[in-house]
Amino acid sequence: MGRRVSVRRVSEVVDGRPVFRDAVGVLASWDETGLTVIPRSGDPVTFRADRLVAGKTVPLFPARTVAPPAVDPVALQRTAGRGWPAVEQEPMGAWTLRASAGFTRRANSVQALGDPGRPLPQALAEVTDWYAARSLPAYVEVISPGSPADLTAELDHLGAGYAPTLVRTAPLGPLARLGSGHERVRLSRTADARWMSRYRRVGDDPAVERAAASVLHGGPSVWFATVPDPGGGTPVAIGRLAVDGPWACFGAIEVDPYARRAGLATAVMAVLAARAAEEGATAAYLQVEAENTGAIALYDRLGFTTSHTYHYARLPQR
Repeated sequence: MGRRVSVRRVSEVVDGRPVFRDAVGVLASWDETGLTVIPRSGDPVTFRADRLVAGKTVPLFPARTVAPPAVDPVALQRTAGRGWPAVEQEPMGAWTLRASAGFTRRANSVQALGDPGRPLPQALAEVTDWYAARSLPAYVEVISPGSPADLTAELDHLGAGYAPTLVRTAPLGPLARLGSGHERVRLSRTADARWMSRYRRVGDDPAVERAAASVLHGGPSVWFATVPDPGGGTPVAIGRLAVDGPWACFGAIEVDPYARRAGLATAVMAVLAARAAEEGATAAYLQVEAENTGAIALYDRLGFTTSHTYHYARLPQR
């Protein structure tokens, strides 16, 4: 389960003779109702267990090194928004207000790309009121170029505080060929209770838990990686992938502190990268807080470089 497999099945019987078909992809389920394999196309192949003729695990998709697309910071920020979609989204001119019960700043900030359609002081006042109505702090995602040229000056005037985030990119092919221990990693379309037990960004608030489930499972093509605990407890390592055209977004890469420095983060990212390449992606990106030096060091070793930096500006409460 959760491994890349090749299976042969009886698809139909014609004139008393079986017609065989093969499928290569991730084994997503196998129970009394049958088997489901998710191939490169992403369209699940489901069939009864008694139609299975043969099957075996196969190596990761042999991702080639392909020139990644040119990095457009504005376009990549919009791609990141689709890969981590907020529960509630509302346009304000070209801006997008986003709220998700406080689950992550990315899903609870206004993406300030382009013209908000009103003077900046009015726009920021409306932003503050919109988040206050939801009992949330007001964050503005500021990117240069992309945000209005005078937005930073207006935020400074209001006394906003800033938190920088790095956007880092890498070619996907080399990442998919890194490390070892790939056989320990399992892929799934859903984050189950065990995956969530390793994820550290969700507390005990039911509203936040619901918002987290919505955001985590949102996106064009989302996969979750797990390195199971042999004893059946909390997974040793996890990761998340969202594939959107040529771009593969990596996130939620977490490893049990007692299992670090064993290559598990690399194995998780390599398996996710191979799946993304199988779906046609050629480049990887991720977002990491500028002060997270440990994660940045890991991403340096994996070949990531900084594309651009954006800031979350927190508006003072009125």
